[in-house]
Amino acid sequence: MPRIAVLTVSDRAAKGEYEDRGGPACEEWLRRTITTPVEVLRRITPDGRAEVAAELRDLADNWGADLILATGGTGPSPRDQTPEAVADVISFDLPGFGEAMRAANSRVVATAILSRQGAGVRGRTLIITLPGSPNAISTSLEAVFAAVPYCLDLIGAARIETDSTLIKAHRPKA
Repeated sequence: MPRIAVLTVSDRAAKGEYEDRGGPACEEWLRRTITTPVEVLRRITPDGRAEVAAELRDLADNWGADLILATGGTGPSPRDQTPEAVADVISFDLPGFGEAMRAANSRVVATAILSRQGAGVRGRTLIITLPGSPNAISTSLEAVFAAVPYCLDLIGAARIETDSTLIKAHRPKA
């Protein structure tokens, strides 16, 4: 069964001072869109390069996530170091993901250009970083998710299928 981890990156949510809205929004979007039975694990971690990198390593290497969605920590604030943490743990990045997500979100809000979301691969795990806003999460995932199932195929991760009325996954014809 495919394993998907949703990692909320937020100092305030990790301390219980703020309700995590990003993690539940990610999980809801995934459960609505993916038709394959999947196991979803949600975690919350404080901001910070070392903290986020440690969680990503644990989710990929120990829990065996096929896909990790990290929400939050992608802005320009000093504590927003999710992109740096991802860079510390991936073998290579996939810059097209960030480009597509920023383009989609910029049609909604001018400040989308401040977001540093992106994607990369660690072993057999695809890691995608998302903004913390539930609306931006949905817009971002809608912009890139058609490529996710094939990407997972290519890196040797578990196969997932999508509801084609919501997201038509693209796989080349054999």
